[in-house]
Amino acid sequence: MKPTPVTLCFLLRDADNGTEVLLGLKRTGFGTGKIVGLGGHVEVGESDAEAVVREVWEEAGVIVRQEDLAHAGVVEFLFPSRPEWNMYCRLFTTRRWEGEPAESSEITPEWFHIGALPLHLMWQDAEHWLPSALAGEVLDVVVVLNEDNETVASVEKLSGEM
Repeated sequence: MKPTPVTLCFLLRDADNGTEVLLGLKRTGFGTGKIVGLGGHVEVGESDAEAVVREVWEEAGVIVRQEDLAHAGVVEFLFPSRPEWNMYCRLFTTRRWEGEPAESSEITPEWFHIGALPLHLMWQDAEHWLPSALAGEVLDVVVVLNEDNETVASVEKLSGEM
């Protein structure tokens, strides 16, 4: 089964205590109750960049332009006990956008210092790749989940540094 193409975008800003990232509490759908990055499914006919621009707007009311996106790599998520959940996720970061993040029916956005990510409230796999992506590394990672579809069975770095 071919993985579903999805995207994530991490808005980064400078604050008094260092760099912050915009994440959000997922209110509906896949991952409800977890802190997640902004993003979602790539629709038919959309590029990954077009999809992430649309998703950031839908989830947080912020305008991001494709030319302001920085490629941060890919993470492939494999769910052996639920292969229909498999995802191929293209990661982006940006330091430019228009508007202030606002709550939507899907996400309650919040800024976090990148040195104090709420990993205990996120998908367990995030600790294995998110800090590296936010530090500017371009990733190529495969994450395999256990049968519980929550805990990590393995993380394989295909290229880049982690």
